[in-house]
Amino acid sequence: MRIKELAEATGVDVDTIRYYEKQGLLPEPARQDNGYRNYENTHLERLAFIRHCRALEMPLADIHRLLGALDAPGEPHPDVDRLVQEQIDKVRARLKSMHALEKQLLLLKASCGRCDDEGTDCGILKELVAAAHGEACACHAHLAH
Repeated sequence: MRIKELAEATGVDVDTIRYYEKQGLLPEPARQDNGYRNYENTHLERLAFIRHCRALEMPLADIHRLLGALDAPGEPHPDVDRLVQEQIDKVRARLKSMHALEKQLLLLKASCGRCDDEGTDCGILKELVAAAHGEACACHAHLAH
């Protein structure tokens, strides 16, 4: 199949496929007499593997290691478990950060009730302006403690 067909079959952009080839994640396909790349089912499967790993937000360097393990089925692969655990740790750290962000936004939203009747004295906007001036704001007040 041609690169466009591979892209359509996997949902991966043509430029991304070429990038993966340059990075050594996908093997170079054979060339037809007219110079077009000729992709096989192995490319399709490997690209689907890469796409799944990317959906799990794994970095390309880790995917490269996982592909190395995949290409050497009879050898031990202690890195595989470690790479997945590291990804889990990163996700947990991001979740913790996102929960902190949610708490900050909820504190900021709580300042909304401090608006005047005309809406000219918006509590949220006041807090954001105060923060821009380096002053304490409602959403970061808990960080000072």
